[in-house]
Amino acid sequence: MQQYEVKSTLLGFENINKVEIHEIDELFSTLQDVDNEQISFTILNPYLLREYSFDLPLDIKILLDINKESNVSVYNIVVIQEPLENSSINFLAPIIINTDNNTIAQAILNKVSHPEFGMAETIKSFKE
Repeated sequence: MQQYEVKSTLLGFENINKVEIHEIDELFSTLQDVDNEQISFTILNPYLLREYSFDLPLDIKILLDINKESNVSVYNIVVIQEPLENSSINFLAPIIINTDNNTIAQAILNKVSHPEFGMAETIKSFKE
């Protein structure tokens, strides 16, 4: 299982230093703290739900050593609800992964610059 070094704090979880990503299906995965199996997040691939583009903040580019040739993955944290369609997605705090050097960080996007993204958008809002 591939491990990723956490290069900046994951919001509210300052002590996470290494994580693994376990794919559940094409849309969902889990982000698991390597040192504490009690800590895990459900994450999803935003590109399967919507158009999702933003300028990567410079600090994240530097932290993760990202350049034009870097292979980068993006995920968003999901708060699971019953039924699943009521689960909410935070599009303003994407998880960024440089898969070339196995580093990860959470970016914080400016709501003013990205009014199209919310902190708690439901999955059902993307179903047609």
